[in-house]
Amino acid sequence: CLSIVALAVVLLKLFQFMRKRVGARAFVETALHEWFAGNRRSALLKLAESQQSSAIVIHHAMSALNDGHPERAIREDSERVALNELAGLKRYFSILEATSQISPLLGLFGTVIGMMAAFQALQTSGAEADPAALAGGIWVALITTAVGLAVAIPAAFALYWFEGMVRREQILIESSLTSLFTERLAHPSPISGAGDGGQHAS
Repeated sequence: CLSIVALAVVLLKLFQFMRKRVGARAFVETALHEWFAGNRRSALLKLAESQQSSAIVIHHAMSALNDGHPERAIREDSERVALNELAGLKRYFSILEATSQISPLLGLFGTVIGMMAAFQALQTSGAEADPAALAGGIWVALITTAVGLAVAIPAAFALYWFEGMVRREQILIESSLTSLFTERLAHPSPISGAGDGGQHAS
């Protein structure tokens, strides 16, 4: 049962991550370049068509900036949107984590029960015990541990990979928001540039 549930979660998250293009940078960076170039409407329309989490967060921030809302409020509300998006990406991770931790324990439990049954049979048969039958019983008991590990290892690998992808998306969101709010540093106004030049000349 755990293997079926874990497989279903992996397939679901793969579909979600592909649909939301988790970790892809080019799309958001293109929209930011258009925004910096003054094509705000084009940047907003481009981001509105995407389901990527970073695009949703940046579109939210750009729309608020375009409407003239205070920058501090936009930053805080953008963080709220980002947290909601990342929480959606992390949904069902607990199932994979539980599978990777519980499956080996269930396998070990089955092995212990099997070994107890095998040695009980050995005690009952006494001197007439068949070593081949005892070895076969132990082999069957050890299968449960192998099955538990066979389920746990892929689940743990999938969980680590998904968590890495979410971290990449989180970094993309944070760096894109920083670029958006520090646009004035990358593109100083002509007034400030002229003032600097005057000071240098003096």
